[in-house]
Amino acid sequence: MRWSGLRVIAGSARGVRLAAPDGMKTRPTSDRVKEALFSILASRRAFENMRVLDVCAGTGSLGIEALSRGSSSCCFIEHDRKVLKVLERNLSATGFAARSECVALDARQGLQLLSRQGKCFDLVFFDPPYASGLYASIPGDMSSLSLMADQGLLVIECPSKMPVAERFGMLVRVDHRVYGDTALEFFVRESQ
Repeated sequence: MRWSGLRVIAGSARGVRLAAPDGMKTRPTSDRVKEALFSILASRRAFENMRVLDVCAGTGSLGIEALSRGSSSCCFIEHDRKVLKVLERNLSATGFAARSECVALDARQGLQLLSRQGKCFDLVFFDPPYASGLYASIPGDMSSLSLMADQGLLVIECPSKMPVAERFGMLVRVDHRVYGDTALEFFVRESQ
């Protein structure tokens, strides 16, 4: 494990540096993209009392940022046990362990478990390894498993040249931003 250049940008844990696993197992969101993402989110919604889900969480950078800005809770799904230990260390360093839950399953199994538990989220981050093949299945699972609140927001981070559907069931794309090789896709869950 090493301390990365990643840090919490704003809120109660502002400036806390986050650890990252050794090697290239994770591809944490760059500070530049994270700053842009949270600026967009802050212009749309208040973070207070928001229930957050971070799918393919890696270091937990996105969920931790949301917690730092006032989200009430964050559930992190991460299947790699070594990466999960780094995530737990980051939650401890930021003081957010008590407001967090870590699910040590792959993304699809984790979503199914949370659905069976009746969980519902206001904001979901989905930032898998680019070559994982999960982009075709996870957004559809998010819609069909009813894990998102009405008007809940799903943010997908993906390669800028990757085509992403306009709709996944009840999730409709409302925004698209490109930052170099990275794209951010924003989906809102339609009210029933």
